[in-house]
Amino acid sequence: MTAFPTDHLAPAEVLSGAAPLADVGPAPRRTPAEEARTLIARNRMGALATVSADGSPWGSLVLYAALADGTPVLCLSTLAEHGRNVVGDARASLVVGEPDVKGDPLDSGRVTLAGHLETPGGEELDVARAAYKDASPASGLYGGFGDFTYYVLRVERVRWVGGYGRMDSTDADAYHAAEPDPVASGAAYAIEHLNADHADALLDMARALGGHPDATEATCVRIDRYGLDLTVKTPRGIAETRIAFAEPANRPGDLRAATVELARRARGATS
Repeated sequence: MTAFPTDHLAPAEVLSGAAPLADVGPAPRRTPAEEARTLIARNRMGALATVSADGSPWGSLVLYAALADGTPVLCLSTLAEHGRNVVGDARASLVVGEPDVKGDPLDSGRVTLAGHLETPGGEELDVARAAYKDASPASGLYGGFGDFTYYVLRVERVRWVGGYGRMDSTDADAYHAAEPDPVASGAAYAIEHLNADHADALLDMARALGGHPDATEATCVRIDRYGLDLTVKTPRGIAETRIAFAEPANRPGDLRAATVELARRARGATS
């Protein structure tokens, strides 16, 4: 059996940046389970991998819905190869990427859920049908055709990748117990607004709260309910720093108050 390395074999300078010059307080992040749940909640299209009758892999684009615990729901036809595949082999995986990717697509989020497909019954079938109809209103018609079957993906493995150097695995229990980030729908607008209209405030944050008092420029690259990530330019090189909100944000509208509080705190520290 071939052994594969667990880490990238890259020169150290490629993976290092300018070290902070001051202590940075603890800055919580979304857990891998929260990241995975957020991606699944934010999208409705994914790549389904199934096993063909001859044992070869088969990938196809599918629409899915998600139950309250993040379990994906699919409605598959046996007229499609993936629909025929799962009749013979229930093993499957679903890959879902970040919607509306800007910039380098490999530096964006994606998640793979692996497990097996199962036909739900009873109340779960009713809930699955309703969830799928919300995602695809036309399924109220085609979902009743004889060649279509509703499936749920019983998740067994979860692998999240957030971009370069940001990845982790989690288990099914943690995935189902996690909550999607409630501010994710407003993140793209918040990032664009901060970078376009509040570059001075971001620079203050990087200098006073992000550990880089010699920063010359700061750009917001990610934001979530717990805080924001900045890419910082300094005379010593480029670095990334994480700055936590005073309190987690619980809805998209909370991001404005949370970032205003950071800006005021940063200005107070530098004045």
